[in-house]
Amino acid sequence: MKILISGATGLVGKEVVNYLENKGYEVLKLQRKDPNILPYWNIEKKIVNFDKNRQIDVVIHLAGENISQNRWNRVKKDKILKSRVNGTRLLAEYILKQKVKPKVFISCSAIGFYGDRKDEILTEKSKKGEGFLSDVTYEWEKVSNLASDFGIRVVQIRLGMVLSKKGGALKKMVLPFKMGLGGTIGNGKQYISWISIQDLTRAIEYIIKTPTLKGAINLVAPNSVTNLEFTKTLGTVLHRPTFLPLPTFLIKIIFGEMGKELLLSSTRVKPIKLENSGFSFQYPKLKMALTQELG
Repeated sequence: MKILISGATGLVGKEVVNYLENKGYEVLKLQRKDPNILPYWNIEKKIVNFDKNRQIDVVIHLAGENISQNRWNRVKKDKILKSRVNGTRLLAEYILKQKVKPKVFISCSAIGFYGDRKDEILTEKSKKGEGFLSDVTYEWEKVSNLASDFGIRVVQIRLGMVLSKKGGALKKMVLPFKMGLGGTIGNGKQYISWISIQDLTRAIEYIIKTPTLKGAINLVAPNSVTNLEFTKTLGTVLHRPTFLPLPTFLIKIIFGEMGKELLLSSTRVKPIKLENSGFSFQYPKLKMALTQELG
């Protein structure tokens, strides 16, 4: 089976590539540096070029502007939106022009779709929320559905916080926590829906091999926790105190809109479709996942 991956150099992309290659799949990495090396693409110039002699069975689309890097302003938000919507549209339209089309198109999305919902339990059937990230993910998913009109199985994977010591939120937390500077964010009551990098890669392969799975799928562990619970658990795993909170007003001053949506927003998400289809999480509890990753 031949699998094409965009965003292969990112945190999730690297892990997915390594996992699938170790499983014996042929993985092709869509790159944007050298137009002479295929497969190549350039979103700004609207160029996509595969090796037409290679049949692609699965496309995994993970590329997109980093949402947590730098404070949000008009330019940054425009990059976040266009990198996802324009990139997904370009890839989907190219796929649809091929005589032999891939069987599966897996497009990255995020639980930001649900917005700030306090302690409401959210499933794939829950409605769209409010806010910038909710609007972005809605448009992102809508564009990916272009491929479904031509018989391709389309899956939007709504990612929660990915736990990996190699990058993302967890890597940023470890050093201050080890220095005894860890603490709750805001009031600590906001829910965090997370997934271990190991379960994420396993879930993607499971989705590829399970033809009944389609549409939006929550890629989160079954046990969401509050920010307070997350803080205390991480402190326990690292054997460090957690008594220095980051107040809400300070988050808004430092991070602005980004802080409000990424740090203070509450999303209590359940992976109903995955669990109902028979997928079994290797790390369903936070302490298990953090101990495995950091222990």
